[in-house]
Amino acid sequence: MLFRSKIFSILLSLGVVSVCPSVVKAQTLLPYTPELNSEYLDNYGFQLIQDAVQLIRFREFDLASSRARLAVQLSPNHYETWFILGTLEIQTGQIEQGVNALLEAKKLAPEESEVLFSLGNAYFQLAEYESAVKELKAGLKISDEVPQAYFDLGNAYLKLNQYGEAITAYQESIKLESQFWPAINNIGLVEYEQGKTNEAIASWRKALEIDSQQAEPTLAIAVAMYSQGKQQEGIKLAQQALSLDNNYGEIDFLIENLWGEKLIEDTRKLFANSAIASLLEN
Repeated sequence: MLFRSKIFSILLSLGVVSVCPSVVKAQTLLPYTPELNSEYLDNYGFQLIQDAVQLIRFREFDLASSRARLAVQLSPNHYETWFILGTLEIQTGQIEQGVNALLEAKKLAPEESEVLFSLGNAYFQLAEYESAVKELKAGLKISDEVPQAYFDLGNAYLKLNQYGEAITAYQESIKLESQFWPAINNIGLVEYEQGKTNEAIASWRKALEIDSQQAEPTLAIAVAMYSQGKQQEGIKLAQQALSLDNNYGEIDFLIENLWGEKLIEDTRKLFANSAIASLLEN
């Protein structure tokens, strides 16, 4: 499971977010042109960034990005403008540009944990897992009660095959949010790669106790049971999982969601079964 926190919750933590949206309106006629000093430009930059936040809420990312880019030109000395631009770039798939903007934010505000968490997540998306670990750990030294950050740290450790550290990070996430099933699910992913099949099944079942309609732990249990020779049970569970979300019938999708080599190998065997293969073809 690769679970990313919503951009909205990050941006709402900033002091620049206003209760009443600030809307910049174009006018066809202006009675005069004001003298533009640095303070005016700074304030206008903040108006634009507030406008961008409002557009994000309506998922108007392109419009929000254009305002954020202008905002950093007008208010380049405020980390908030760079931070929002960076998160927007990442949201729209411009990961490297997003990292560059977040690095500017970090220069201006090295003690802002939100910047470090976002930077760590961005490095993860670039497959720079050691850099992701570095930034996430730095952020957690400042704010250590953020379950999503521990989860992201666990994911980075998982990609580095540092299984003990991954489980520790996931457990910290669960301590803070006991119902955070993705962390429990991913502990199962680690355990399966360690050869602890029964423990992995137990973890996935715990995840389903929290949310019984999740396809991922359901399919993972199906694969594990099929590999143990319980083929009929495995097939039945796999059919149930795919009815919940047929994206899990794609191997690439499973890899993207951090399924390891052993679990993928066993999944291929299950998918090769005629009952599942015919289902995947439809």
